[in-house]
Amino acid sequence: MEAYSVFRDLAIIIIAAKLFGILARKCKAPQVVGEIIAGLLIGPSILGFVQQTDFLVEMAEIGVVLLMFSAGLETDLKELLKTGPIAFLIACSGVFVPLLGGTLLYMGFYGASPFGSDKFYIAVFMGVIMTATSVSITVQSLKEMGKLKGKVGTTILSAAIIDDVIGIIVLTFVIGFKNPATDPTNVVISTVLFFVMAFVVGVAVFKLFQKLDERYPHTQRIPILGLALCFAFAYAAERYFGIADITGAYVAGIVLCSIQDSSYIEQKMEISSYMIFGPIFFASIGFKTSISHIDGSMLLFSLGFVVVALLSKVVGCGLMARICRFSPPDCLKIGVGMMTRGEVALIVAQKGLSVGLLGAEYFTAVILLIMVSSISTPVILKMLYAKEGA
Repeated sequence: MEAYSVFRDLAIIIIAAKLFGILARKCKAPQVVGEIIAGLLIGPSILGFVQQTDFLVEMAEIGVVLLMFSAGLETDLKELLKTGPIAFLIACSGVFVPLLGGTLLYMGFYGASPFGSDKFYIAVFMGVIMTATSVSITVQSLKEMGKLKGKVGTTILSAAIIDDVIGIIVLTFVIGFKNPATDPTNVVISTVLFFVMAFVVGVAVFKLFQKLDERYPHTQRIPILGLALCFAFAYAAERYFGIADITGAYVAGIVLCSIQDSSYIEQKMEISSYMIFGPIFFASIGFKTSISHIDGSMLLFSLGFVVVALLSKVVGCGLMARICRFSPPDCLKIGVGMMTRGEVALIVAQKGLSVGLLGAEYFTAVILLIMVSSISTPVILKMLYAKEGA
């Protein structure tokens, strides 16, 4: 009978996520905020109704992949190409400032160490964790407000994708310096090869889908094949190129965003994402939060870690956006939209744990950052857009 407990867990997650999502919207907050809080309440840290399992982890991963695929489908390709160079500059600044901020924060708490020492690499790794951007929560918030397709939304999406690629490259270099057996140049080559592959295969797939769309317009085979393409790109990105699966899914969405039935594909994806995979993903953020091993010193460091991580993204991305001639209100929106941390930060932290660059005691700071940024970013974004409309 234990095998069937997954159905009980799914029922609890869906009911709790939707209930708290509705409550959040009643309180003028984005729905994802309620879903994250629901995950914290029903998860292991508080009520313990649902335990994190491999099945739920995989379901959550499908959820974020579908969300990024939908974001790619909703992307205005012409606007993306127009904002690409600007997004690259914003992403570079959004990596450098948090990397420096996290390194200095650790050294401020535990003292500076000479280059090459273990303590120095731990300090740098704290900055590496801060570089990761989780755009999925921002995407959902912008979608709820109908602001995803604008210049600001497209810039945030583009910059976040580039940000993660740069962050992964930085991570690989840090691990490479820590472990000489790893060749940091391999990740650069793999990244370039992935985008070359995505362009070549993407052009061929786009032409194929165009023909299918002309012959079988508005039929279910189009979104089914689109979903297969999403999973194929996500798998290829992780398996063969070492790139985050969400990047592959987003690129797959971009490949199909210009076909006639792109909105029809997105509409079909939205059903499964809204009903099951999305709530599981956002609730899973709450599941990962543990509050049982926090003492005074670690709490102080964790609070400092959260503050520096949030402000460094806003400052780094916002200042570069201003240099790129965005208006001050739009600069603030871009900075706030880039400050969320989620699945990528967890992947980076877990990688650091496995190679000895991060102690288990610092995981609390990472989880706290994910929780605070995931809840505060949608709320602040909504306030900024509400002020604009006032």
